[in-house]
Amino acid sequence: MGAKIEPLPPFTPDLYQRAWASVPHPTLPLLATAHANSVTVFSLSTLSKHSALTGGHSRSVRTVTWQPGLKSHQLRLVTGSFDASAGLWSWNGDNNEVTSGERLEVDVTKPQEGEEEEEAKEDWEFNLVLEGHENEIKSVAFSPSGQFLATCSRDKTVWIWEDVGVEDDDDEWETLAVLNDHDADVKAVAWAPDVPGRTKGARGKYSADVLASASYDNTVRIWREEGEGEWVCVACLEGHNGTVWGLQFESCPRRGDKFPRLLTWSADGSIRIWSLKEEPEEEGEEADTGSGATAGSIFRSGLGGIPNTMRRSLREDWECTAVLPKVHTREIYSATWSAKTGMIASTGSDGTIALYAEVEADGDTEMANTAADAETKDSASPAWKVLTTVPVAHGPYEINHITWCKRFDSGAERKGEEEMLVTTGDDGVIRPWKVTTQ
Repeated sequence: MGAKIEPLPPFTPDLYQRAWASVPHPTLPLLATAHANSVTVFSLSTLSKHSALTGGHSRSVRTVTWQPGLKSHQLRLVTGSFDASAGLWSWNGDNNEVTSGERLEVDVTKPQEGEEEEEAKEDWEFNLVLEGHENEIKSVAFSPSGQFLATCSRDKTVWIWEDVGVEDDDDEWETLAVLNDHDADVKAVAWAPDVPGRTKGARGKYSADVLASASYDNTVRIWREEGEGEWVCVACLEGHNGTVWGLQFESCPRRGDKFPRLLTWSADGSIRIWSLKEEPEEEGEEADTGSGATAGSIFRSGLGGIPNTMRRSLREDWECTAVLPKVHTREIYSATWSAKTGMIASTGSDGTIALYAEVEADGDTEMANTAADAETKDSASPAWKVLTTVPVAHGPYEINHITWCKRFDSGAERKGEEEMLVTTGDDGVIRPWKVTTQ
């Protein structure tokens, strides 16, 4: 299989300043880009500016995430800033614009006729500040249900917050846990997606929600909730020889409902894939937690009434099952795993975009022959191959982020189904890319 990556017209307007990341909404044709001390929301229908979030932070916004699980007419964002705070924003514009998509088809780079510029900025309301970190926030991420928010910082900690509002529009949040096992800056956090297999490792042990964190200390840690608000590190993944810049769980369901694999990328120029070694079911153990089981009910059914001394170990065994072929000559800042095709794209300091595909082995797309200790193998794993690369994708500028994104623009043959790549760089240009396979 081969592939081509071709540029599409860039999003307008150019931001003219370093942009850190662009994050698509899980269902709507919207893309939020963090830059300077603001966020610009673009329409994926028109590839133009939809709205802006300004005035909430005193320093640059480093990261942004959409809250899932809200009603169809609601939009909510959380921003993480160099000012050490996280901000909660809600859409304050016409709700019909969200559900009908009417305004998403309009370029609102400039105020509409009869509309003052200041009024155009008030579509987003800055509702709440989450404070506690001592240094800049590097990453923010919501759990699949939207109930939990994870933030991480240069202060070496990961904080977990819970949305305790009774109604969707209530802005009440509580701190559940402060995790401080890392020895250096925590660069990124990611939750396991809500796909088949996600609850499998939780059976009889702890909650189904799984959080991963990546750090400047070259490690990745896996966290689960052992009890009511008590989060514990169940695994420490070691193998990278440099800062782990980021991580993402696999969103494609795996054969046999296996637990999602984890993708990590690093300053050492490598991209690794990790897999949970799942224990065989014990006799008399139920095969599943049951549909509709909550994280709390899973915990109670597995541990309720059992003394601590009789609980099974909370440790999990994760192994590096693949190292992708080496392409990048400098630090890898970002990678993204397609939920639709399973392809992986990466980019970083060298300004190159690389696209990889998993090689089928004996009719199965799972790993064919890899090593837990990747240093004992050639770095070009036989189970993955490079499909294509795009050098100097943003000219001489570094690329800070890459993501898969559904296409809704006029050039898409199947709107909302086709995928494209979106890159965000130091040049302040948000670039979409068409990906075709051959």
